[in-house]
Amino acid sequence: MGQAVLWHIEISHYNEKVRWALDLKGVPHRRRAPLPGILHPIVALAKTRRPLLPVLDLDGESIGDSTRIIAALERRYPEPPLYPSDPDERRRALELEEWFDEEVAPHLRRLAFYEIGRDPELSSRALRTTGSISLPGRAAALMVRGTARRYGGSEQVMDEARERVRAGCERVVAEVRPSGYLVGDAFSVADLTAASILYPVASPPEFQYTLPEYPPALEEFAATLPAEAVEWVRRMWREHRPGSAEVA
Repeated sequence: MGQAVLWHIEISHYNEKVRWALDLKGVPHRRRAPLPGILHPIVALAKTRRPLLPVLDLDGESIGDSTRIIAALERRYPEPPLYPSDPDERRRALELEEWFDEEVAPHLRRLAFYEIGRDPELSSRALRTTGSISLPGRAAALMVRGTARRYGGSEQVMDEARERVRAGCERVVAEVRPSGYLVGDAFSVADLTAASILYPVASPPEFQYTLPEYPPALEEFAATLPAEAVEWVRRMWREHRPGSAEVA
């Protein structure tokens, strides 16, 4: 049986969701980060016929999509569990996983790309920080704005994006149980997903890679979000985000 290999993008929240699951379960793995926006779609297409990362090579199979990857890890590495044993709680956890993946993550991503792409110098520094490519400011801004458009990012949809991110934070506040978790009495895939998706608004120090510099507009927006939700995200990272299980 070969060692697991994760093909990922370092700063993507979907990719962080899978890294967190691998690290939490202590799965030894190697990480490969194809050039974002240039090589990563080619690698992903070759492995899964979809131009998206993360992709996990596991037991001779290339698995795409963070939800499918976590399901495969639960079958292969059941401890510690991310799926609650109670059927109703498990159903609820999976519903929350899908909701944060589909209703919050795309909007936070397009908002970040849009705001960074408005500033040429910030765009250039962001590309260098994330290891994408070194470009002068104007060219970098064009590349970032192009990525934002690919994800549906434009001024016309930014208000909706902000409201969806706010709704994600408000749902955290509404759903958190007396236990401090979103479902039941233990950390589950629901908590992992919400904390992974919302990490850009909390900037947890436990994040394993260098984050790009955020534009003032994004910082100002983050400051308006419910403080309880932001602190919950930081607490999930502080209490449940282990060190990397990557094999150097």
